[in-house]
Amino acid sequence: MIIAANALIRRSGHNRGLGSIWNEMKLARAKRRAYTKTIKSLSSLSDRDLKDLGIARCQIAGKAFDCVYETSRRA
Repeated sequence: MIIAANALIRRSGHNRGLGSIWNEMKLARAKRRAYTKTIKSLSSLSDRDLKDLGIARCQIAGKAFDCVYETSRRA
């Protein structure tokens, strides 16, 4: 029974070790810190500085997300 369960786990791709799960958690945590830091940095800029960068104040969170998580969302 255990052998069959292990075979199913391997086939379904759920055979990740604790090391890889731990590394994914560390990476997610680092990205979250970078996201928070980016938001704080952009929020501290004046409206004029943000305008020079082409960013409206309401776009800060979206731009930070795109930058940190390397996505490009189109509106």
